[in-house]
Amino acid sequence: MSFTTRILAIVGRVMIATIFLLSAVGNKIPNFSQTVDYMSASGVPLPSLSLVAAIVFLVVGSVSIVLGYYARIGASLLLVFLILATYFFHNFWSYEGQEQQMQMIQFMKNLSMMGTMFFIMAVGSGPLSLDSRTVQASGQPVG
Repeated sequence: MSFTTRILAIVGRVMIATIFLLSAVGNKIPNFSQTVDYMSASGVPLPSLSLVAAIVFLVVGSVSIVLGYYARIGASLLLVFLILATYFFHNFWSYEGQEQQMQMIQFMKNLSMMGTMFFIMAVGSGPLSLDSRTVQASGQPVG
């Protein structure tokens, strides 16, 4: 595999994970109580527990994808987060006018990221990853 391909794979993994990691450490953790209130108002069950789970899924999933360590499992965690976040927060069908258009854009963005998670789950993390080193050593796919 070429040097360029290996570099693009790791840059891509970092770019994919950035939105999730920053969402956790830059928004949800420092604004924990406000986020719980927002989740409660949006109908999320057990909002405090759900937020803790979301933060864990976001951080573990992001780091997993960046390192390429059990990236398929990390992508699965982020997929679960995306499905639930999209359902509870980007339900465009419940809005009208400009707000419906904005929620539709967010819904479609999340749908695209779900496709990215399915892709990682299908093909793994690629070169320059801890998973690829394990595959080379064992001959079996990881995570």
